[in-house]
Amino acid sequence: MSEPKRTSHVGSQQCHSLPSPSSHHFSPTPSPKPSSITSSLQARNSSNNHLIQTLSKQGLTKHALHLLSTEPRPTQRTYELLILSCSRNNSLSDAAAVHRSLVDDGLGQDSFLATKLIDMYAQLGSIDNARYVFDEMRDRTIFVWNAFIRALALAGCGDEALGVCCRMSESGVWFDRFTYTYALKACVVSGERKGKEIHGNLLRRGFEWNVHVVTTLIDVYAKFGLVSYAGKLFDEMPERNVVSWSAMIGCLAKNGRPFEALELFWEMMVGNPDEVPNSVTMVSVLQACAALSALGQGKLIHCFVLRRGLDSIVSVNNSLVTMYSKCGNLEVARRVFDRMDKRDVVSWNSMISGFGVNGFAEEAILVFKEMINDGKVSPNAITFISLLGACSHSGLVDEGKRLFYSMVPEYHIYPTSEHYAGLVDILGRAGRLEEAIKVIEDMRIEPGSTVWGSLLGACRIHCNIELAERASVRLFELEPTNAGNYVLLAEIYAEAKMWVEVNRVKKLLEARGLQKVSGCSWIEVKGKIYSFVSVDELNPQIEQLHALLVKFSVEMKEKGYVPDTKAILYELDEVEKEEIVLGHSEKLAVAFGLINSSAGETIRITKNLRLCRDCHSVTKFISQFTNRDILVRDVNRFHHFRNGVCSCGDYW
Repeated sequence: MSEPKRTSHVGSQQCHSLPSPSSHHFSPTPSPKPSSITSSLQARNSSNNHLIQTLSKQGLTKHALHLLSTEPRPTQRTYELLILSCSRNNSLSDAAAVHRSLVDDGLGQDSFLATKLIDMYAQLGSIDNARYVFDEMRDRTIFVWNAFIRALALAGCGDEALGVCCRMSESGVWFDRFTYTYALKACVVSGERKGKEIHGNLLRRGFEWNVHVVTTLIDVYAKFGLVSYAGKLFDEMPERNVVSWSAMIGCLAKNGRPFEALELFWEMMVGNPDEVPNSVTMVSVLQACAALSALGQGKLIHCFVLRRGLDSIVSVNNSLVTMYSKCGNLEVARRVFDRMDKRDVVSWNSMISGFGVNGFAEEAILVFKEMINDGKVSPNAITFISLLGACSHSGLVDEGKRLFYSMVPEYHIYPTSEHYAGLVDILGRAGRLEEAIKVIEDMRIEPGSTVWGSLLGACRIHCNIELAERASVRLFELEPTNAGNYVLLAEIYAEAKMWVEVNRVKKLLEARGLQKVSGCSWIEVKGKIYSFVSVDELNPQIEQLHALLVKFSVEMKEKGYVPDTKAILYELDEVEKEEIVLGHSEKLAVAFGLINSSAGETIRITKNLRLCRDCHSVTKFISQFTNRDILVRDVNRFHHFRNGVCSCGDYW
């Protein structure tokens, strides 16, 4: 911001012509005494200040600024309300005018107003102006320091914020809980090491017992994926509030531990009745329910949301739409969406994605058209990622290409690596691999791991060794520690019976200390969530589950079923391979659901990996044989099995 210019207060001074003592002329009315003049000016000043304050509270900033030019002595409170009005109206030009007038009136060194100015400029996204205010202050209170550190942290200037913290310490100003809170938020940008350094600093200063500081630290460790660090802090907290509980629940939900997130939520509800969950808690818990396809738990949370009146909050409604969509209940998801009084871009994206992952690409595109026709919210990059994913899962190649190539000319959204990955996936799944590789070669940006991963996945479907090897070379460079890429290449080799190459990839995995991610499935039965891993010998019902699966296998073979064991990465005899695929986690979960749920009840399962082809075939048969609806959500999409048919049309 340029140096504030002086604003002249036209008419801000009044001249009172008093008669000369030697004059023989007397006014017909007595001249006011000096005290009367002062009282009159004070009354007028008070009236004008009050009017400016009233206009500011009503958001009429420009009207208030007009009166400000005629006001000889605006008060600190007047300027405070003007600053708040500029923030609410999101007006940088009005903010600069108020700032100039404030400096003109000699309040440029008022630390209270400096704090308000920094907060205002931070909210308006003008970090340079916030920096100017800070630099101009000669006597900086802790409030001024904190305001500027907070502004930098929110603007993503993490390193600069931490540098200001060092200057603050060197100037002899002691950190308080707000300083540590803002410094920790800055560490989200600056990195894990900086966060641990701040953690050590606050331990030395005795702030490890401050609930606000520790809660922020939990949130920071959650963003770094350091769940064990966050959990240890949470367990050692002498007191917790709803924000602390919400931070830890969110940490678990966002880091792939939804089961534990739900357990912690119910622990909070049962053991801490004084801690009433808020909207942030609800969003995290609903995210956990969505991850597990725990519809029963999700319905309970929805009831709580309604009782607490949280259904008016957009973020909560968005989470409800996502939860119902990921539990396969699109009817209720759409009902929640339709009843929303206000929708943001996340609301529309949630509904589009919901239809997409459930295999209803046409409906997803219709929702997109509704969004465009509504005109209140513009699509963003995420919108097109969801649309391209929907087209990929349904084989809508031409529609997917049309959407991709409309992004720049119609919506001014430039494709990222994720969008190119979506287009490559659309073409690759459809078997148009040469066209997919041409897209990669013509990309305007460097292809990322998601792009090459999409190509490798397509090579797995169509068993294209040459392109698989080309994609793998790039993936091993970009993601050297991602075991999934090695496993996928090994599966392609195994299907082609290239066992020498399979062993080479397995040795590469071992040399780099990587392990294949174990298959895991979850099922909700009678309000409880159960997990299964492949070849799970610890489950108390394992013999009963195996017996049921063997029975199904025998009956299927009589109808021509041949177990698909191509993905087994070991040179075993066929009987051993069949035993392995029969013990896959999703099959165990289906069997458990059949034994422990009521007849006719829909079985909902979530898996952490892609559904294998043998499990897909077996589940189709079971749905027909038992007359049950079975919903399986794998890492890519939903599969609705009914009467021996899957909603994916065997295209996934």
